[in-house]
Amino acid sequence: MTSSPTTQVALSQRAHERIGGRRTDEAWLAEVWDDAATRVLVLGGTKLAPTSERRWVSPQDAPAGTRILLGEQDGVVHFALQAGDEAAQDDWVFLRALLQDLEPAEADLLVHAVALAEWMRVHRFCGRCGAALEPSHAGHEQVCTGCGRHHFPRTDPAVIMLVTDGPGHEGAGGERALLGRQPSWPPGRYSTLAGFLEPGESLEDAVRREVLEEAGIHVGAVHYFGNQPWPFPASLMVGFVAEATSVEIDVDADEIEDARWFTREEMRAEAEAGTLVLPGGISISRSLIEHWYGGELPGRW
Repeated sequence: MTSSPTTQVALSQRAHERIGGRRTDEAWLAEVWDDAATRVLVLGGTKLAPTSERRWVSPQDAPAGTRILLGEQDGVVHFALQAGDEAAQDDWVFLRALLQDLEPAEADLLVHAVALAEWMRVHRFCGRCGAALEPSHAGHEQVCTGCGRHHFPRTDPAVIMLVTDGPGHEGAGGERALLGRQPSWPPGRYSTLAGFLEPGESLEDAVRREVLEEAGIHVGAVHYFGNQPWPFPASLMVGFVAEATSVEIDVDADEIEDARWFTREEMRAEAEAGTLVLPGGISISRSLIEHWYGGELPGRW
């Protein structure tokens, strides 16, 4: 696996210190919870308030629920609180709806919080004995009340790749880039291809398999680009630039409805005209596309 030039990918740079050593320090946890300066992100299931001012409250204003220690940012301790689905107000939204406008520092905290809240929400019973699970380590572990087994959050690796029609210059790729669209997407929306890693498979082979399955394109060299946590519900997106060894497109007509080769000029012109809608700025897909293009592009989801 060869590397592309260093590129800033949203959510890949640590914006808060997780202070994992404090997760079992009950006296300290109680002390900072009593501090009015501590900030608490209230989650109704995995929904949250639409504005930052409403999302973060003091511990004294937080409802009952399961506390999750997120860590420290700018000298302030931050928690999330899983208050249950019924706590969500009518205008609360899922994190995906906010990604377009989030500042990176807050996005880092929200991704951490939602990933753990989703895990606790759907993993409530032990897979070994079926007994109920109880949160431990400030929300980062769960312990079975029956057999005592410790359960940990799961992260599923997925590959996401910009396929180009050649090696190009300085790892940026060739003269054309391949984008595809899913049948459920609005007209004009295209993105990079992606898929989950299968057991016993390398990341590079997952890139080659997914591109072949979805678009009928054969891939040779695969260059590592960067990675990004993606809690929808629990993925790590590992990004690559892949060099095609064939160019004839044959979509699977299942996951992918259409795929197209774009030159840089075609991509810019269609994005400006609004006939091509590209991924949002915080996604690694956007970073891959703009790395290949060589600058910012107009329009986004």
